[in-house]
Amino acid sequence: MHTHAVLLQNPRELCLADLSLTDPGPEDIVVDIHHSGISTGTEKLFWTGEMPPFPGMGYPLVPGYEAAGEVVEAGPEARLTPGTHVFVPGANCYDGAHGLFGGAASRIVTKASRVTPIDAAMGRDGALLALAATARHAIAGLRADLPELIVGHGVLGRLLARLTIAAGGEAPTVWEIDPGRQTGAAGYPVLHPDDDPRRDYGTIFDASGDSGLLDALVGRLAKGGELVLAGFYKDRIDFAFAPAFMKEARIRIAAEWTPGDLVATRALIETGALSLAGLVTHTRPAAAAPEAYETAFGDPACLKMILDWKDTA
Repeated sequence: MHTHAVLLQNPRELCLADLSLTDPGPEDIVVDIHHSGISTGTEKLFWTGEMPPFPGMGYPLVPGYEAAGEVVEAGPEARLTPGTHVFVPGANCYDGAHGLFGGAASRIVTKASRVTPIDAAMGRDGALLALAATARHAIAGLRADLPELIVGHGVLGRLLARLTIAAGGEAPTVWEIDPGRQTGAAGYPVLHPDDDPRRDYGTIFDASGDSGLLDALVGRLAKGGELVLAGFYKDRIDFAFAPAFMKEARIRIAAEWTPGDLVATRALIETGALSLAGLVTHTRPAAAAPEAYETAFGDPACLKMILDWKDTA
């Protein structure tokens, strides 16, 4: 089998390529991808060549860990049937290319145990399940308290705010310095940091990915408060010890979602407790992938870019 896939041949060298797929095994499924998302965190670092050493990394690579599609073939041990709509967190099924993360393709092969069945009515929003589950993992992780302050009003910041409210917490404050991203809040305030005098936040979640903010954020914590690093940081993390010492600050790193987070997040979406509305701002046909990646990484008005694979044979 063959597939059309987004291929990063080298940093900033991206095209749509025809690739051979590995043969499926008895536990595998073949999925025709309908939509895939572009991550402005980890994928941007692969695109720029700034990604720190990462297991399985290498060029050429197929990016993408946010994909949704339909099962078209299933092995005898797959426990899924053709016609099932699924979320796909990527795949490693290509001859001649690294599958990191491997979801940005018209067709993929993966083990059935890796995908999550979803409602077909989710459409392109189905590709957001991983990001929503990442936000849920940050909130529901070890000894986690709900955020009182969220830094960054991108898709991750919005999901963190929505999940906080869905969990019954008080509406968090969200910081955003870009005026174009200060809109779109649903039941919580969005402020420029300079307009927020508060310096006693019990829990601050940073969704900005900016490693240079740590000292400023520690200064906004209450004594014994927690700073959660919920983004992905390309630069070394450091901070001034004395202010953190005086605050007895806790610093926690929130990793990626687990399978349990996917299941819990899907339930929140299906019951209406969590809305994904308004998070996808741009959609492009997969054939326009080079332009779509440029827009996703360079246009501040682009919260989430989705590639539409339906017309890509």
